[in-house]
Amino acid sequence: MDVSPGQTPQQSPEAGMAGAIAAAQAGDPNAFSSLTEPHRSELLSHCYRMTGSLEDAEDLVQETFLRAWRRLETYQGRATFRAWLYKIATNACLDALERRQIRNLPQNVSDPSDPTSPMEPPNPEPIWIQPYPDELLAPSEANPEARYDAQESISFAFLIALQDLPPRQRCALILGDVLDWHPAEIADTLDITVAAANSLLHRARSTLKQRYSTSRQVPVETTLHDNRVKHVLDRYLQAWEAADVESLISMLKEDATFPMPPLPAWFQGRSAIKSFISGTILAGEARGRWRLLPVHANGHPGYAFYRLDEQDQKYHPFAIQVLTFDGDLLSDVTTFGYPNLFPSFNMPTELEA
Repeated sequence: MDVSPGQTPQQSPEAGMAGAIAAAQAGDPNAFSSLTEPHRSELLSHCYRMTGSLEDAEDLVQETFLRAWRRLETYQGRATFRAWLYKIATNACLDALERRQIRNLPQNVSDPSDPTSPMEPPNPEPIWIQPYPDELLAPSEANPEARYDAQESISFAFLIALQDLPPRQRCALILGDVLDWHPAEIADTLDITVAAANSLLHRARSTLKQRYSTSRQVPVETTLHDNRVKHVLDRYLQAWEAADVESLISMLKEDATFPMPPLPAWFQGRSAIKSFISGTILAGEARGRWRLLPVHANGHPGYAFYRLDEQDQKYHPFAIQVLTFDGDLLSDVTTFGYPNLFPSFNMPTELEA
């Protein structure tokens, strides 16, 4: 390399990390943190795509860092430190998936529910996809040449299609088509040959082509910056807080869907949704029962729902609701009853009445 006088050759990122790696291998936890924390966001997204669960993804990132700390002396620099972490994270995901069921959403596993029938209890098994905060996506985790951009690759339609793939095919497709890794890098991550990696990619792409169509996806930026959509979102919030059922229903498509995991029940159509909401969520004197704060999840707008506790007169976390638009009407309203996810969405643990 030709270098002008007074200049030094530009170091690779890995060369610049050599001191931190040596310090971490000598037992310095701060050096280890400086190596791993810059990759937390993208590893979290990777584990979420693999599992469909934010809770599992958070646990698996912690497991990844724990395994990395324990095995740090084995890192020899033959691959980048980032690739080494991805390999550990992928193996942690594959181990976890051996013991867990495929995740989905209620509308994909059962017929619509009858709003006049008794509600089934929540399914305690970890079988439902969970929402993922858009703000946790690493801004530069994917190559611009990747087949699927970062936000599309956490859309519910894409996630459901991913969950149908065998875990190793799922991993190959995520690494190859979301992160734009070369087959040789995928092969190294999975400890297989390049030919085997290409075979996994081919089979995964063939299956995904049958089960997922990008034409079904409304561009995220178009949705969030559409003034009509913003107007609907403002009306929607006001209608919930005012318990205005008629206004809420007017914002839905005629065939809109209303699932509520972990409840297995889901409703379809304005009439059924109106009957359910009127008889349960907004039954009785409901004005002021709910307080909503905006969130963005899986490339869609939504709200964190807080319910008023009559005893302490405070609003407590209840659910994360994610909205899907078709034009300026709502085609799907998915209410995720996981109040434990509020901290991950950076939402308050309570609100004053």
